[in-house]
Amino acid sequence: MANHSRPHICQCLTRLASVKRNAVVTVYGHRRRTGKEFVNGVLSLAAGLIRLGLRNGDVVSVTALNSDLFLEWLLAVALVGGVVAPLNYRWSLKEAKMAMLLVEPVLLVTDETCVSWCVHVQNGDIPSLKWRVLMESTSTDFANDDNQFLTAEMLKQRTLVPSLPTYAWAPDDAVVICFTSGTTGRPKGVTISHLAFITQSLAKIAIVGYGEDDVYLHTSPLVHIGGLSSAMAMLMVGACHVLLPKFDAKTALQVMEQNRITCFITVPAMMADLIRVNRTTKNGAENHSVRKILNGGGSLSTELLQEAVKIFPCAKILSAYGMTEACSSLTFMTLHDLTQESFKVTYPLVNQPKQGTCVGKPAPHIELMIKLDENSSRVGKILTRGPHTMLGYWGHKLDQESVESSESRSNEAWLDTGDIGTFDEFGNLCLIGRSNGRIKTGGENVYPEEVEAVLVEHPGIVSAVVIGVIDARLGEMVVACVRLQENWIWSDVENPKRSFHLSSETLRHHCRTQNLTGFKIPKRFVRWEKQFPLTTTRKVKRDEVRKQVIVVKDNENPNVDLLEDLDSYLDDLNKRG
Repeated sequence: MANHSRPHICQCLTRLASVKRNAVVTVYGHRRRTGKEFVNGVLSLAAGLIRLGLRNGDVVSVTALNSDLFLEWLLAVALVGGVVAPLNYRWSLKEAKMAMLLVEPVLLVTDETCVSWCVHVQNGDIPSLKWRVLMESTSTDFANDDNQFLTAEMLKQRTLVPSLPTYAWAPDDAVVICFTSGTTGRPKGVTISHLAFITQSLAKIAIVGYGEDDVYLHTSPLVHIGGLSSAMAMLMVGACHVLLPKFDAKTALQVMEQNRITCFITVPAMMADLIRVNRTTKNGAENHSVRKILNGGGSLSTELLQEAVKIFPCAKILSAYGMTEACSSLTFMTLHDLTQESFKVTYPLVNQPKQGTCVGKPAPHIELMIKLDENSSRVGKILTRGPHTMLGYWGHKLDQESVESSESRSNEAWLDTGDIGTFDEFGNLCLIGRSNGRIKTGGENVYPEEVEAVLVEHPGIVSAVVIGVIDARLGEMVVACVRLQENWIWSDVENPKRSFHLSSETLRHHCRTQNLTGFKIPKRFVRWEKQFPLTTTRKVKRDEVRKQVIVVKDNENPNVDLLEDLDSYLDDLNKRG
């Protein structure tokens, strides 16, 4: 392939340097940079990396909070043919070392908030590591011979007037290694290409409607694919980036007003925090500047959607379903759009049996297929292929599944998403659950996510986790662990006249009214007091939840709801890990 037709994420720099030359494109605290200033920063850093000795295909690990400098490093490393491997700042030192031993970085970059963590990473621990660099140093304490830290300012010294050089590419056009993990096990390095990022960005621009006049608030960490892929879309379209180090609902609402934010991405937990803080500190004040909200990481409940529309009445609200291995979003669905009558707030149909959670239609570049289960004519594994998919897991061959094509070809490579789903009559994908998380009860398959989606529709439930517990008669019993909304009370006795009271029978009745099939309705309920245990990639540790349920079950009357000893057990779990 000729280089002039080869995709590269730094192709956005030409647009930023020309169309946005004198316009502010990044805001971080009091630091505001124009397109020209931002591009010059990228080029100066890239020149410094070449002088340092960074070569095509070298891996650079970055551990830092969100900032404009994080974006600068991402593009500078890519420009010279390097591969960026962001490390989660929430990781323990042990987890970070495991990740670095996997990807073998030659350079470790950190900001001052994470530097104390990086000081303990010795070059002997990571044989490949040659250099350590501070993104920005307000003091010179760390940049000395004792700890062997350089600074970005040192790398940028003696740089001539920057100009756009010839792009360089790593082998296979890899550009980012984004770590993900299951509910157990070590993080895996998902290798993403330039083409995947550009393809994904163009889809977001087309479907969400991003433009160069947008002011985008970074709410998602740049160590995750959601934050990275949306950042790339904004870089390509030439929008203004407003960056917070970490998401905080109170600060985010203030920044939205101060900078007239027009768009941001969210997950249900973030939206719930924004609604709660807006209600308590701003008396439910409306924000009329926000025009586009993209939700991921789970569906918004009807209650959350209603409240979100009240706060952001002018916003088009969409939801996306995706995964790191597909460079973020596979499908999109409009939840609310004032400009289209059919997309004003709608609510779940209650006259049909539940068949998973609707997550919308595939993006234009996405090819999806359902590989049917043996015992089903509609439901099966969700497979995908196309330019959006990962190159593979770093250090491993791409895990492909050969499936029979409905056309003339066979043995074509598809990526197994690990999810189970089906298509409805309108071409929407309905997500039922994870293939490795299904519960086998009385010979029937139950997917936890399907039941959880029904439970969180109840106004008294803030979140739910459904698990299977070994049962002599059923094989596995469906058990639901639920966290109650504020001001709701759990009662062992059903009393329909009492408001804000929940019981097992109340929730079972709710499931029946939502037409959830009988064998999927939980046989037991657990009132969970604290946050559910999560991995560093924000996935529920179902095994830990299951252990907790079993521990309590072994010490209580089996006919009583599980209400006690949860706090002490979770405290013990936290102390151990």
